[in-house]
Amino acid sequence: MLRWAVMFLVIALIAAVFGFTGIAGAATGIAQILFFIFLVLFVIALISGRSRPPVV
Repeated sequence: MLRWAVMFLVIALIAAVFGFTGIAGAATGIAQILFFIFLVLFVIALISGRSRPPVV
């Protein structure tokens, strides 16, 4: 998911360079949403991984 967020960020930067402000804004918004979803899932994975006892 982080790969998708980075990809949309790159698309937004390229679109901004060429002056496509509508596309750049949309791609930036998508990248932000995907990044925050990734961040939440990462924190949940860290918390759930630490709560289980180690397997012997």
